[in-house]
Amino acid sequence: MSSPASSAEFRPKARRPRGFMDRRGATLAQERAIVDKVLAVYQSWGFERLETSAFEYADALGKFLPDQDRPNEGVFALQDDDEQWMALRYDLTAPLARFVAENYDALPKPYRRCAAGPVWRNEKPGPGRFREFWQCDADTVGAASPAADAEMIAMAGEALEAAGVPAGKFALKYSSRRALDGVLRLAGVAADDTRTRLTVLRAIDKLDRLGADGVRALLGAGRKDESGDFTPGAGLSAAQAETVLGFFAAKDALAAMRANEAAFAATGALAELEQIAATLDRLGAAGFARLDPSIVRGLEYYTGAVFEAELLIETTDEAGRPVRFGSVGGGGRYDDLVSRFKGQPIPATGFSIGVSRLAAALAHAGAEAAFDGPIVVLPFDAEAMAECFAIARELRVRLDRPAEVYLGGSGPKAQLKYADKRGAPVAVIIGTDERAAGQATVKDLVLGASLAAKAGDDREAYAALREKVQVTVPRADLVAQVARMLAAPHAEGAR
Repeated sequence: MSSPASSAEFRPKARRPRGFMDRRGATLAQERAIVDKVLAVYQSWGFERLETSAFEYADALGKFLPDQDRPNEGVFALQDDDEQWMALRYDLTAPLARFVAENYDALPKPYRRCAAGPVWRNEKPGPGRFREFWQCDADTVGAASPAADAEMIAMAGEALEAAGVPAGKFALKYSSRRALDGVLRLAGVAADDTRTRLTVLRAIDKLDRLGADGVRALLGAGRKDESGDFTPGAGLSAAQAETVLGFFAAKDALAAMRANEAAFAATGALAELEQIAATLDRLGAAGFARLDPSIVRGLEYYTGAVFEAELLIETTDEAGRPVRFGSVGGGGRYDDLVSRFKGQPIPATGFSIGVSRLAAALAHAGAEAAFDGPIVVLPFDAEAMAECFAIARELRVRLDRPAEVYLGGSGPKAQLKYADKRGAPVAVIIGTDERAAGQATVKDLVLGASLAAKAGDDREAYAALREKVQVTVPRADLVAQVARMLAAPHAEGAR
């Protein structure tokens, strides 16, 4: 056993695991506001809330994760005491597939569910790429019609607007995996050549990042990146590669498909995309939804329609360079996922919004949600502590707003700094003079910060405005005065 002295020698280093985030009040408020607004849209379209556990059995996640011998590759897994491997959920779709299969007879068909929560991926972290993040999903299980895919696209647009993305500042791009099958058929690639198909799919998925030349290399022999790493290509001939690229460069993809009807009608892509387009038009989504055949999505479980939400908000970073946010959500049809459990065809389609990514994009673009910290009651007189607690309780009950009492041991200046760091819109001060006179001083911290910024270093100018910021009122008028400050126009959305 170690002695107390030796135990005290070890001090663990305070550090976050790589790829994980700590989130405080304002960030959490932004993310939860997005979740609440998006789920409200999903539910208004008739989708039922469902919450599944964080852990699933690793074999239920299936081949749609990195196919490795070790269950912990791609996911965070552990072995239970019954020697079965469990893994933190990789997304919200695999748990849905398990739930539907487990409760199939009791569920309405189609089954329409929405969900929100954290997911975990054991992948290499990087800028904007985290190992834990929130998703907000909607899925329809049991509907084979392309109209179900169109509904997802239209609803996703409404959800993004509800979350705070202005109309015209996003696009819902869609296509179909069957269109890729038609292109490969047109290029003369055998239908059963799975390796070539997957390699082409992954190459096209990089079109916006690598451009036509980079993808051309990946369609052919392969490509060496800036680091010197070589990625083997699909092995298409130059003519085959140009056929593939030519289709994805077409300005009117439906017209290009109709011009080669034999190849695309055989895969079902033409009829599928025409019905999606017609349904989107009737849903009023034609303004933000558009067919883009380069949308193929990376995951292998998609079997038909695929879609992606792209932000078009223009902003710059600290150095004045343009920032492109790109995709903040996506989804598609995955007709084989539930079928793995049931051994029978069960169609499904869904859409997922990356909550953390969307919140970060909105905050960067200046559309951060309002966040009000608590009203803070400051006991400048230590003997006033009990009265301060009574005031905080009264503010909570009568104004239905969070309120707290400063419990530190510092003086007035530090107490005001504390209130500012808490994001308090208003501070209530109870000092010796106030307590003796049965009064309270109320300070509008939002207005004070605004006036201080305008006055700059001119102390006299700020002093002249102080009476607007801080007033002393009878104790009986305290709650009414706080309410007036909270309702002032300058306070709306200030935090």
